[in-house]
Amino acid sequence: MLIAGRYRLETAIGRGAMGEVWRAYDEMLGRPVAVKLLLAQNTDPTAAARFRLEAQTAGRLRHPHVVGVVDFGEQDGRLFLVMELVEGDSLQHVLAQAGSLPAEEVARIAAQAAAGLAVAHEQGIVHRDIKPGNLLLDAVGSVKIGDFGIARFMDDPAGGLTATGQIVGTSLYIAPERALGQPAGPPSDVYSLGCVLYQLLTGRVPFHAASAIAVLHHHLDTPPVPPRELGIALPPAFENYLLGLLAKRPEDRPTASRTAEWFAAGSWRGRPEPLPAATPRREPESRPGSSAALPGTWPGTDTAPGSVTTYAFPSAGAAAPVLRARRRQRTGGGALSTRRSRALSALAALVIFLGALLLGLAWFSPDQSSADTPPADRTHSASPVPVPGTGKSDGPDRQRGGPDGQRGGPKGKTEHGDGED
Repeated sequence: MLIAGRYRLETAIGRGAMGEVWRAYDEMLGRPVAVKLLLAQNTDPTAAARFRLEAQTAGRLRHPHVVGVVDFGEQDGRLFLVMELVEGDSLQHVLAQAGSLPAEEVARIAAQAAAGLAVAHEQGIVHRDIKPGNLLLDAVGSVKIGDFGIARFMDDPAGGLTATGQIVGTSLYIAPERALGQPAGPPSDVYSLGCVLYQLLTGRVPFHAASAIAVLHHHLDTPPVPPRELGIALPPAFENYLLGLLAKRPEDRPTASRTAEWFAAGSWRGRPEPLPAATPRREPESRPGSSAALPGTWPGTDTAPGSVTTYAFPSAGAAAPVLRARRRQRTGGGALSTRRSRALSALAALVIFLGALLLGLAWFSPDQSSADTPPADRTHSASPVPVPGTGKSDGPDRQRGGPDGQRGGPKGKTEHGDGED
């Protein structure tokens, strides 16, 4: 059968709810292609519109990990869609044969599938049906996302041409917010991809039950069993990130773009990043604290433009002169002058205090207070003899006593301080 005068159908390779897929040959360009035909007996009133939407959606995407659309048209009342032919199996067939895949292979699939989703999301397209059967592997094992039959544009108020309250997609891989009847968004595709990766690693879907409704409840309320509890040897970093893809709240999941970068960079292995090699520190040619850069370098570094910048922490001894110079630049020397002035003032005050103390001691010393007393009298007054019954001495000090007859203080001073000084 010849379609549009150039695509000759050869073998049927698939059949879905809306159409069937044929392996065909483009006689005009001389290459194999895949032709999808809308089923003639399809009674869904939105089938034709959804078929056209698939052509428009996939036709906007040009990426190595998305199945490309070549042509679209109508033949004998049947719509057809021509796509690039992916010479390989879907992940559904791979799982049926192998059961599960090693972490290295799953990480590669995750990076490529997430990259394809990221491109679709950038174009405002949500796939809404990410599952193993729609992830194809070409002849070299590269992943390609196919079947945008129920995809929707994020700005499409009709919700992808589905009836109100209708949930489209496969329940085993559907996101919790979609199980609640909310519109699908980019995080919904990320969740579905997480379900696929979980199945590729463990050989089982995250949630399984006897009915689709029960599965939806599990997506809403049941946390997935960590793969390590199923006996899967997996780096902790990989497992943690996988469980993050399966977060119940959309805002807790990483974007498709971040997921692609994370897996492509090998972060799933969980190995710490190596530290950069130490760069020999180059002494500045100018005075300490100078901000002049070396010729051909970025200001503040010893690195030429366009090279990798590394920073070396200087030792305490090497950094001290620079820090002191910078401190002097910030304060202009004022802080140092202020400290010196305060120190000199304190020293002067101490000298004055000590001088006053010595002068006071010299003034009130015993030698000064008795300077006007003859030497002979001093010997006699040293031991006054008290007069019985009076409490007064009969020596010279008796005349110096106070009005109450109190005994004179040493060397002629009274206790009330009214002596002859």
